[in-house]
Amino acid sequence: MGRIAIVTGGTRGIGEAICVRLKEHGRTVIASYGGNDAAAQDFTERTGIATQKWDVGDHEQCQDAVAKIATDHGEVDILVNNAGITRDATLMKMTYEQWEEVLRVDLSGCFSMAKAAFPKMRERGWGRIVNVGSVNGQSGQIGQVNYAAAKSGIHGFTKSLAAEGARYGVTANAIAPGYIATDMLATIPDTVMEKIVAQIPMGRLGEPGEIARGVEFLTSDNAGWITGSTLSINGGMHMY
Repeated sequence: MGRIAIVTGGTRGIGEAICVRLKEHGRTVIASYGGNDAAAQDFTERTGIATQKWDVGDHEQCQDAVAKIATDHGEVDILVNNAGITRDATLMKMTYEQWEEVLRVDLSGCFSMAKAAFPKMRERGWGRIVNVGSVNGQSGQIGQVNYAAAKSGIHGFTKSLAAEGARYGVTANAIAPGYIATDMLATIPDTVMEKIVAQIPMGRLGEPGEIARGVEFLTSDNAGWITGSTLSINGGMHMY
């Protein structure tokens, strides 16, 4: 049996691409999802990858989910915190509920999942944690003070977790995707999309598979001496 990997938000978009890539490279993958049972079933039928339903923003559900996966499949070796939501609005219009919901899922979800998986990784002396941030967590974006704060928090969380895990063989890294061609962008008007693409030096949106390849590398044995890093995959949109 290959290493056991959890990918949160794994049944569509970037998450699906990550799941498929990890499976192709010999991992046993379990994809989490939050609500759409029909979509999850379709994902499993298409990919052969198991799914499990829980709310990553609920601390107890995360603990229970990781324990169930350990019982059903084996202890978790790889954790990819990909699940995220947006509730966009300018600060003047954003409600506290919109702020809190995004922080609960996007940032606290990383904490809860790591809290559940990290102890056994540390005990066994091997683990890979990859947290999916965002270019907008690095540069900021109008209308996304909640999302940018959560994703920026992920980058700091990753560095601190990396420092804690390094001596135990557990690495923690982040990936900061730029604008990726997924369903999440499908509702953006063409005029707005043209302006977004104009800001990308490479002149196009990224593909989910380009993020998945980065995740696959960071979760491999080849990346054993990389920890606390953020891999920016954004077509040159933001560099530092």
